[in-house]
Amino acid sequence: MNKSNESDQANMKLFWACFIALVATSFVFGLRANIIGDWQNDFSLTEADKGRILGVGLWPFAISIIVFSLIIDYIGYKTTAFIAMACHVASLLLTLFAKTPTALYWSVFLIAIANGMVEAFINPVIATAFKKEKSKWLNILHAGWPAGLALGALTAIVLGETSWHLKYSMCFIPVAIYAYLIFPCKFPINERVAAKIPYRVMLGQVGAIGFFILTWMLVLGTIQIVSSLNPDASFPSWLAPALALATAVMAGVYTKSLGHWMFILVLITMGPLATTELGTDSWMPDLLGADFTPAQAGWIFIYVSCIMTVLRFYAGPIVHKFSPIGLLVGSAIIAIIGLLFLSKATAFWIIVAATVYALGKTFLWSTTLGLVSEQFPKGGPLTLNGISAIGVLGMGILGTPIMGGLQDKGISADLQENHPALFAKVAGDKKETTFLGETQSLDADKVSKLSEEEQATITAVKYPHKKAAFYQVAILPTFMLICYLIIFFYFKSKGGYRAQELQ
Repeated sequence: MNKSNESDQANMKLFWACFIALVATSFVFGLRANIIGDWQNDFSLTEADKGRILGVGLWPFAISIIVFSLIIDYIGYKTTAFIAMACHVASLLLTLFAKTPTALYWSVFLIAIANGMVEAFINPVIATAFKKEKSKWLNILHAGWPAGLALGALTAIVLGETSWHLKYSMCFIPVAIYAYLIFPCKFPINERVAAKIPYRVMLGQVGAIGFFILTWMLVLGTIQIVSSLNPDASFPSWLAPALALATAVMAGVYTKSLGHWMFILVLITMGPLATTELGTDSWMPDLLGADFTPAQAGWIFIYVSCIMTVLRFYAGPIVHKFSPIGLLVGSAIIAIIGLLFLSKATAFWIIVAATVYALGKTFLWSTTLGLVSEQFPKGGPLTLNGISAIGVLGMGILGTPIMGGLQDKGISADLQENHPALFAKVAGDKKETTFLGETQSLDADKVSKLSEEEQATITAVKYPHKKAAFYQVAILPTFMLICYLIIFFYFKSKGGYRAQELQ
């Protein structure tokens, strides 16, 4: 066997290890989306509480992905993988033994940290192993995300009415499989390191503006962590921008760079992109509850995830035909149509709308990774993983909680106006302050004690506001489309899309 064949086989073994690692991260996500209702009942969560827990299941990922992207070339990809495995196991155990909403919050936080470590090593590893076809193989790699979502949701449905503890314990299976596959693998040296591109140059690709955005979002995330520990804690409004500005100045002085304009443009699309895809995924089974039973809504979730899995596996010819930026433009347009369709569709038409939505969101995240890896190879793991970090920060801190808060606000206002006596029975004891102002959410314990007729009234009020979330989210891919068109016409003015290669 020649060295080329040996190298190809080694790369494929590495690919499948990384693929299953990603499946393990999204398996938890897909299962959690289908048991969040059980958590609401067991832990007496409001809709805003649910949004915070779904959000903390993602945004702390950014802390670990940024930290490890800065040091991964020094400590090694395999070491990072081992730390991720340990954190996955610990977080699963903590969730299973959680007794309070706070314990649940922190166990979900830890699994997001583990997921960030996984993302920190799999993206640069695959971009290096398949550096001649980065967009193709990063799309195929990220077929692991919807595959895990589908498997997690399917597990929840198959186990039916059993305890959520039993369902959640199934998360140990994909973690064990990826651990088994990772152990014998040999990891390559990142292409930036192999090309002897200085560390300063890598940081310069992000630049002062990029570090300003990253720091601002990381500080907001840290504030949320502290606030969850101490609800009475208060922070000055200037803290996040001040720290972000200080970091930006230091980064600018050290790198002598503001950051590449195209990278900054992609960076600011990532929060909307993540909320469009992952935020909507988090809420989908719950939002479809007006028209379907939980099991039926779960099957729609699985159906959408399967479409994404299949399409990403066959992304090579599609990316080749349209180019990464052309594919992003088309995907954003279809995502807008799909979300608007979902907000209005009922009965069978929801299946059709979900299909359109799936076609739109399938290539957004993975093709953005391909675009960044091909245009900014000097940025190594930092540029590639930095956009993922901003995506989950924007969605976790703002996107998903706002989706939950919008629902709480709409439901409370509707009840106050049309059923004031009923609202007085179920209103929470205190108002919550969110990005949307003060909201008095419903108390789940009080709702559970209502008569069947009164609970039916609550349900009838709830679900129109839940479905309206799809309509409200459609503004995000509209913003993304504008940014993509700027990049599309830039490449067109230069004679077409071309990937950058390191010598």
